[in-house]
Amino acid sequence: MVNFRIHKFPKTRVATIDVCEIGMQKHHIAAMLEFDVTEAREKIKTYKKNVGKISFTAWIIKVISDTIKKHEGAAAYLKGKRRIVIFDDINVSMIVEKESAGQKVPIPLIIEKANERSIESITKQITDAKTEVLSENEIVLQSKASKLESFYYNLPGFLRRFIWRSMLKRPSFIYSKMGNVAVTSIGMMGSINGWFIPKSIHPICFG
Repeated sequence: MVNFRIHKFPKTRVATIDVCEIGMQKHHIAAMLEFDVTEAREKIKTYKKNVGKISFTAWIIKVISDTIKKHEGAAAYLKGKRRIVIFDDINVSMIVEKESAGQKVPIPLIIEKANERSIESITKQITDAKTEVLSENEIVLQSKASKLESFYYNLPGFLRRFIWRSMLKRPSFIYSKMGNVAVTSIGMMGSINGWFIPKSIHPICFG
């Protein structure tokens, strides 16, 4: 007799699966870059010891957002086939791990106007998001689920992905919901030495 268990995905995971599937269908240009962050880590360590808490992740987000601000076209959304939409602010989407229905699930977090924020401010928002208690009925974008959003979770996959594709055709709307830059944290977990190439529906993504 074969023993096994079946676990049901939390509802919050449904949108993540849809985003990943759509991201696999987008055209990406992957680049592997290596930077020496030894000095940055030492400065962060000294700051923590003498001043207060800041995180390496927050520092990365700050550096990325400041750099993208100087090259705004890299984070532009495509509108139709001949136009791009460039937003003035750099809103960074990242993932924090939270517990929902007894399981750890990835919850998206938006760092708004990251290019204007301090590293301390970004650190605080990430920390607060990790410690905040959310119920399964709360949506991934930090507000309580409406009836429409709850209905979304129960739709067939092809309809859910149709909704996502429709939203991606409206740059202003999708920017307000998920920003224009994605920063993944998969490479920051554990002690694995390797390269990760994430897939995203954002104009530009860092992993």
